[in-house]
Amino acid sequence: MLTRRHIRVKVLQSVYAYNQRPDSKIDSQEKFLLTSIDQMQDLYLVMMQLLLSLQEQAESYLERSQKKYLATDSEKNPSRTFVDNKLLQLIAENTTFADVIDKKHLNYWQLDSEYVIILFNELRELDWYNAYLLKKETTYKEDQAFIVKLYKEVIAPNDKLYDYLEDKRLTWVDDIPLVNTAIVKALNKLSEKNASSLLVPALYKNTEDREYAITLFRKVVLNEDKLNAQIEGKTPNWDQERIADLDLIILKMGIAEFLYFPSIPVRATINEYLEVSKEYSTPKSSIFINGILDKLVKEYEGEGILNKIGRGLQ
Repeated sequence: MLTRRHIRVKVLQSVYAYNQRPDSKIDSQEKFLLTSIDQMQDLYLVMMQLLLSLQEQAESYLERSQKKYLATDSEKNPSRTFVDNKLLQLIAENTTFADVIDKKHLNYWQLDSEYVIILFNELRELDWYNAYLLKKETTYKEDQAFIVKLYKEVIAPNDKLYDYLEDKRLTWVDDIPLVNTAIVKALNKLSEKNASSLLVPALYKNTEDREYAITLFRKVVLNEDKLNAQIEGKTPNWDQERIADLDLIILKMGIAEFLYFPSIPVRATINEYLEVSKEYSTPKSSIFINGILDKLVKEYEGEGILNKIGRGLQ
């Protein structure tokens, strides 16, 4: 589920937090780094569970409507198209997903049902939802397309839901866009064959990615003086005190990858940190960072310092 860029962002946040606390301990901050990464999977599971809670809310609404004293014909015989959505049934029947939700105590929507009600009421007002309810029979593909649309147009953009998630766990603030994208991709691919792996995805692609996160964090923190020295004199119009904190950390992370990660291509490092800077730093940061990293690469190549291994790693 995680890409190297997401890991870099998490390390960036952890190094920044570490630098902001004079009494920071590297072991404690490393533990927080890994916890914040682990919690991304929790957010993924919570948002998947939200779909089932919306389905339950729809069924509850139908039952209440049928019990009205002066119920209309449509209320007495309501459409069950959404309630019986085949993709949602696939999720609900997956024991792997249910077991993880139960084990981690992640069914937040039982206690915070007001957010489910807000989303359901918004859904009921949409023309495409009511058009979907008019269908007497649907294929799995139609049900799948409906749920993807529901997630993209109702759940993902909801500001109240965003605020709730931010209050629930602070580390989720920057994870929401990534998780939303991952869920939409998963919903588009979901089938009986791959349900368990998509509903409860592995957080890291492999053990190397987890080790990469730890090593990158430690290399930046423990080599502070050496990395600062690499930047000295490369910013003629800026002394280090005038460089934005995040820009300085991004530069040091890039340099750390040049010097301590022989299997990561130079161009991949530069491109990744340019994208990170565009999203998390100032508008002009990417130009500044690109210039410094390019200058350092040429210097390292001239001195034979870059020891990259494998094809295409320069």
